[in-house]
Amino acid sequence: SRTTLSASSREACGVGARSLVRSRSVADADGELLESQIEYYRARVPDYDDWWFRRGRHDVGEAFAKRWDGEIARVRAAFDAFAPHGDVLELAAGTGNWTVEIARHAGRITAVDAAPEAFDSARKKLSGATVPIDWVVADLFAWEPPRRYDVVCFSFWLSHVPLGRFDEFWSLVDAALKADGRVFFLDNAHPALGGPAIPRRFRQDGTRIEGIDSWTDLESGVSTRTVADGREFDIVKVFWEPEPLRRRLASLGWDIEVSTTNWAFLYGHGSRLDGHGSRRNP
Repeated sequence: SRTTLSASSREACGVGARSLVRSRSVADADGELLESQIEYYRARVPDYDDWWFRRGRHDVGEAFAKRWDGEIARVRAAFDAFAPHGDVLELAAGTGNWTVEIARHAGRITAVDAAPEAFDSARKKLSGATVPIDWVVADLFAWEPPRRYDVVCFSFWLSHVPLGRFDEFWSLVDAALKADGRVFFLDNAHPALGGPAIPRRFRQDGTRIEGIDSWTDLESGVSTRTVADGREFDIVKVFWEPEPLRRRLASLGWDIEVSTTNWAFLYGHGSRLDGHGSRRNP
């Protein structure tokens, strides 16, 4: 495997170039929030996997962990049925938890993320992988794909795309896919879907809902997160429900089937629509 450092991410790695977010116009209302989001995920790398594996402060009991693992199994089954073969691009790859799943199917992977620290963890998880992996450090709002791919995947990323940049992001996905390319994404389900009872009581104050280390305003799409050392960061967190998301994507020319597991995850898969409104790739 190899690592590529994009020019827009060199400042983050201490090699001199200004980051994309800092060079944006002051008129860009999302710029400061997106900068904070990148810094948050860099700071959270040491304990990010505690959330996925339900360890440390994210351990809320054995019963919940079993139900959580069941939800992961459900979305994994959907992903295996999707079967991302060929040359696969993973956006916002993070610490590699979903890269591991992709590697069971793909012939080649390009993994892109703005947090170089995350790839240290990801490489360890993928150390035994037989598939070649290119690790690219880049801000997704600056990065341009060098070629077109058979499949584009992203997990727990769409909810971090500001509504004002939603169309822009899907233009990136479009530019990254071959004519018959396919897409798969995974994210948190909307809190309205509910979930199993857990030992800790989480509060809801109007449109604001408490998480283990967060307060999220469902109306503004801004979440305040606390990392292990006590620092706080504001990030984007836009929860989607299946039908509104499907309609929004259809308006952009995508035929995406959007579903949820019982309570934890939202996921979607599909391809572009052709000029007659039918799916290009069955």
